[in-house]
Amino acid sequence: MTERQEQVAPDAMMTRIGQAVMLYHAGDREEARGRFLGLWAEIGAAGDPLHRCTLAHYMADTQDDPSDELAWDLRALSAAQELTDERVAEVVQHEGALAVRALYPSLHLNLAADYVKLDRPGAARTHIRRARLAADALGDDSYADGVRAAIGRLELRLREGDSSGESGGNSWGPPRQRP
Repeated sequence: MTERQEQVAPDAMMTRIGQAVMLYHAGDREEARGRFLGLWAEIGAAGDPLHRCTLAHYMADTQDDPSDELAWDLRALSAAQELTDERVAEVVQHEGALAVRALYPSLHLNLAADYVKLDRPGAARTHIRRARLAADALGDDSYADGVRAAIGRLELRLREGDSSGESGGNSWGPPRQRP
């Protein structure tokens, strides 16, 4: 395999993940989940951390059971911890490429939301604090503003003691963004 082919393969996988995400956003949750599972089998538990992080991040959204959603969000966080800025920059090829640390506010926000759904407010508070602390890595754009606002809404909800999780989904913020 040439160096050029090696560079194309990661982009091809991200494209395939993106296609499944589009299915999910179009309302075909079951088909998206099936495709994510197929891609996960290809990537493998020891595969490229960027692929695993991205796929697990979106796979969590397709889950019916909050415990399954939590498991996928934990996989996304674990994979993010293996990422380097250089690896992310290979895929996000534009000025001001995303730094790995900019993924953490959203990842911790999603975990906090999962723990709210599971009526585990202590764990939710831990992750919302981590999301708030990591938010300084976000840029100055509408996505960052949305994540910060979502963190604030969930912080308020946790202060008020509402851990019922009845609102469902990732209702505290913008739709998840591809890392």
